[in-house]
Amino acid sequence: MNTELVKYLSGFVTEARLKRFEEVLVNRTRHIAIGLENIYQPHNASAVLRSCDCFGIQDVHIIENTNKYTYNPDVSLGSEKWLTLNRYNDGKESLNNCVSALKASGYTIAVTSLHKDSYNIENVPLTNKLALFFGTEMRGATAELEAKADMFVKIPMLGFTESFNISVAAALSMYALSSRLRKENISWQLSDSDKEDLRLQWLRNTIPKVELLEKDFISKL
Repeated sequence: MNTELVKYLSGFVTEARLKRFEEVLVNRTRHIAIGLENIYQPHNASAVLRSCDCFGIQDVHIIENTNKYTYNPDVSLGSEKWLTLNRYNDGKESLNNCVSALKASGYTIAVTSLHKDSYNIENVPLTNKLALFFGTEMRGATAELEAKADMFVKIPMLGFTESFNISVAAALSMYALSSRLRKENISWQLSDSDKEDLRLQWLRNTIPKVELLEKDFISKL
């Protein structure tokens, strides 16, 4: 049914918008996902979403164990409507549920850390799907998240300051990983079914009062 619904809703947007959907889908990936644990500053939350969209990374997994994740639309510039945001706010089970879901989908769990034997971001293995996690501002990843990591990752720094701001670290990491991904012999592109699902998601997020159109479509089946 999704295919027919996409075809129907496509009649309510411009050809230019449909063409743009296809241009973006060609470069979208689910081979890399971003994980965020208890981020509480809206500016950082928004900037990470914007970077995900810009670097073609579709999925963001958000653990809201102690802090609710909020974003500033003036910073995100609407990028959240083009992404798939997976939110885990099940109390103490949020972390376990997030990691379990990712591992069940074949992801390797990588956590950014300054104090572990870490891969340099330029050398992180990309053969398998990778979920790269960033911890909360100031304190970084919790011990519970680190205990579930398959590997640790760091960004080399040459100055006195020990760490990057999280939004900067995320952007640098996504640039390094997405650039490498497109150069290596890895099947990183979306499947046809994923593309169709995203076409539908994006159409729904584009068309005003789309629920009325869908209701009309279903009534004619």
